[in-house]
Amino acid sequence: MFTFAFRRPVVLAACLVAVLSLGACSMFSKEDARYDPAPLTDYKPGLSVRQVWSVSIGSGGGFGFYPSVVGESVYAAAPNGTVGKYDLLSGRTLWRADAKADLTAGAGSDGTTTVVATSGGDVIAFDDTGKQKWKVRATSEVDEPPLVNNGLVVVRSGDYRITAYDARNGDRVWSVQRPGPALALRTSTQMIMAQGLVIAGLAGGKMMAISADSGNVQWEGTVATPKGGSDLERLNDVVGAPRLVGPLMCAVAYQGRIVCFDVSQGGRPVWAKEFSGAVGLGADENAVYAPDSHSVVHAYSLRDGTEMWKQDALRNRHLTAPVPIGPAIAVGDYDGYVHFLSRTDGRLLARLSVGGNAVLSPLQTTPQGVLVQTGNGNLVLIGTN
Repeated sequence: MFTFAFRRPVVLAACLVAVLSLGACSMFSKEDARYDPAPLTDYKPGLSVRQVWSVSIGSGGGFGFYPSVVGESVYAAAPNGTVGKYDLLSGRTLWRADAKADLTAGAGSDGTTTVVATSGGDVIAFDDTGKQKWKVRATSEVDEPPLVNNGLVVVRSGDYRITAYDARNGDRVWSVQRPGPALALRTSTQMIMAQGLVIAGLAGGKMMAISADSGNVQWEGTVATPKGGSDLERLNDVVGAPRLVGPLMCAVAYQGRIVCFDVSQGGRPVWAKEFSGAVGLGADENAVYAPDSHSVVHAYSLRDGTEMWKQDALRNRHLTAPVPIGPAIAVGDYDGYVHFLSRTDGRLLARLSVGGNAVLSPLQTTPQGVLVQTGNGNLVLIGTN
């Protein structure tokens, strides 16, 4: 599930016509049964799952919100401005703060500094008692949770700029900007930090690795190349989070490809498959797992990209990116269900309703189970056996 955002000034009427026309024929159309969500089917249970705890963290949800797990603590935020720290084992509230503004993204945290972004473009940092440390104004709106790591707060804004701030005081450390397309997906995206690099997928099908220390771009790779004559046809945004397994870093683009790069060799592509994904992918030491734009889940060999299996029982249920957990991968759907599929062959193993409308936030794997931020502002931990 995703929406579209125009990233530069255009004629408003044209914007509305393009979006409304797309909505009439997209996967969300109720007039074409081909795009109806698949009904839930019976299956032979292969995994025991249960709700361990649930806690309200605020109200609302969205693509820019997912919890951060640091040790045995969970940091989360909600669109109504609430920010909090919770105990992973019990769900107990450790502290809660009010950003005093509606939020568009959060909460990024390293366990010392927790950061959110407001609808007015402010980036607000809290210390680990819930007291505000600093506030700065980004160059445009922020709809992706800030990355907090290595003493930095890294923010990607809607003008295709990636900016790093000092986590202690909010001073700007470096900034990198690339030109971007007029139209971009509004869906789950996430930067990661690995091996001293900030790795980000970009609108237009590119990947970029930036030195966390200096802000110098170390390499850029192509996940997909835009095709077609219109802005809609040329949408090729890299979606979800890049996944790093050993030396391989894998990513997926809408109307594009899945590609795995070898970061130990300067981002050399190892394999690629034609693919269109809207929410990202998951990976383990054996495979890459990704739902396509119709929520058919595919598994590819991490080594060479050979397709291992695909599962269409959840077709058009607007799945989240998969996360590995024990013998399974877990995905959330539009109706508040979390489904568990076998890593080996994709068969359905279990499902559990967490309520709260659509699960838009990426799921998080923890040692205690799968952490879910629901569409109505609850945080739920699902245990597996």
